[in-house]
Formats: sequence, structure tokens, C-alpha cells
Amino acid sequence: MRRARPTAALIAAVVASATLTSASAAAQQKPEYVRPLAISWQDEFNQAAGTKPSAARWNFELGGEPNWGNEEWQYYTNRRENASTDGAGNLVISARRERLAGMENCQFGPCDITSARITTKDKFAQAYGRFEARIKTPAGQGLWPAFWMMGSDIDEVDWPGNGEIDIMEIIGKEPGTLYGTVHGPGYHSENGPGGQTSLPAGQKWSDAFHVYSVDWSPGEVIWKVDGRQYLRITPANLPPGKKWVFDHEFYLLLNLAVGGVWPGPPDSSTPFPAKMLVDYVRVYS
Repeated sequence: MRRARPTAALIAAVVASATLTSASAAAQQKPEYVRPLAISWQDEFNQAAGTKPSAARWNFELGGEPNWGNEEWQYYTNRRENASTDGAGNLVISARRERLAGMENCQFGPCDITSARITTKDKFAQAYGRFEARIKTPAGQGLWPAFWMMGSDIDEVDWPGNGEIDIMEIIGKEPGTLYGTVHGPGYHSENGPGGQTSLPAGQKWSDAFHVYSVDWSPGEVIWKVDGRQYLRITPANLPPGKKWVFDHEFYLLLNLAVGGVWPGPPDSSTPFPAKMLVDYVRVYS
């Protein structure tokens, strides 16, 4: 059974790429009315330094390829070195150059990169609402941080029939570009409908924390970054005759992948350890 995020090369955009406005310009815009929401699930990562993600909220997914299907280089572990709090209110997911027992026969790369991938599968899932996280992504060739959701019926319905919503994906070779995508039956991998937004030239998402979110309702998913909408997908954006599979519960995932078809391999300029800092994850209903 496939339990992986797909290769995401050449994402098909259903809206034009947008350049984010400056803070001063955004302040002059009329504020958007937002219906009050109630938090239904959250993790603030305020534990002491070195605390692993709460076992009541998160699972670790372990191992390397062929589990992920993207020719990735990393081997996921459940060690504190790869995922733990920093004592300053953040979860740190770290990709590290090191070789552990069991990594010798990896399919891709030099078999010497560890990282972490955590999910709320079987611990929390929800249909509809706002799903957001405040994250500072790492920069570097071959790095692939992601915040995303997977249809919780994956044990009964193989991917992509269960559905996937990618809230945030950024790849090291495009440090100023943010991608959002959906994947479903007949529209997945490089054919997943999606879009992107770009920072002004010379700026990188890794320069600061940003809030990445989707507002999801029946027949609609809206992507925002720092409260600004840049993408909307409805059944009308799917290829003709394809099924909308986003009207049931989904669970959450956070991970830092390295290498693979889309981002390409790391190189001598890639910093290790590479760190993805997650200030919080919040879900509203």
C-alpha cells in the first residue's frame, strides 16, 4: 500500500503565480472579514528542550525508500536528534549527515542522511476548517520541507484515491517560491492541480517564520500565507470527469525530505544539519 507524498515535478498551476505585496501595501488594503473559528486541535511545542513530539498527538513514520516513492535520499528516524523541541517554543525537524545501522542498502544517495516525518494518523483527523502552522523553513539545494494532509481512509483506499492536500512545499533550488497542490485519482504527481506564490526577487521563505494555511470547506480549498490568499481550487479545476475526493476527514503531516526527483540532490553548498522550525500547528473548526 502506497503511503507517500508523490513526486511533484512541474506542478500544474490553476492560478497565475503571485508576488506578495509589501507590508505597507498590505496594510492599506481593506481587511478581509473572517468568520470566527474555534480551535479543535493544536500543538504549541512549548516543552523543555529535547522533548520528542507528543506520542498522544503524533506518530513517527520510519525508514527510507522505497517507502516514499520519490527517489528521496533521507532515512526517517524517531530520534530526538531528528525531531525534538528546542526549549524556545519550537519543534525542530533536523536533516543530518550521518550513517546509522540499517541505512546501508538505501536505494538513492549516499545512505548518510537522517531526518524525521511525523503524522497525526489515527490520533487526529478532521474534515473542513482552517489548518495552519507557523514555520521557518531551511534553505539549501535538495531540501524539501512540507506541511500537508492525507485522506484518513488511506488504509481502505490507496493513494491517490484517498486524497492529498499539500499546504506548504518549498524546494531548495527555488527558495522564494511556495507551492500548494491537491492530488487525487487521475490528477496526481506532476499533474496535481495547484499554484504558487513568489517573494520579491532576492528574498527567501527561509529568512523568517511564516504562517502557512488552508481554509477548507465542501467543494473548495483556499491557500493562504501570512493571511494572504494565493490559490483556490474547486471541482471545476480538476481534469474533466475526475472525482473530487476532499469531502472527508484528513490527517496532518510534517517532514523534511532531502533529494528526490523534484528538488534534486543536495550538493556541497547544502547546510547540514538543516533545520525546519515549527512554532505551532493549529486546526480550527
